[in-house]
Amino acid sequence: MATTTYTVTGMTCGHCVNSVSSEIKQIPGVTDVQVDLASGAVTVTSDQPVDDAAVAAAVDEAGYELAR
Repeated sequence: MATTTYTVTGMTCGHCVNSVSSEIKQIPGVTDVQVDLASGAVTVTSDQPVDDAAVAAAVDEAGYELAR
């Protein structure tokens, strides 16, 4: 099990949270996604380490951006 926390910018509502969560959950190996809207923290749990680029691409596809 691997858990990584990212910061996503631009989320302002529950719809934003759902969009980001659903895109990240499509990454192979991801078993859970928890999003804290107030802080922008997105915690990704997976069977194996997830490529940061894959998470960035999923967040981008949802219309948001990983903080660098």
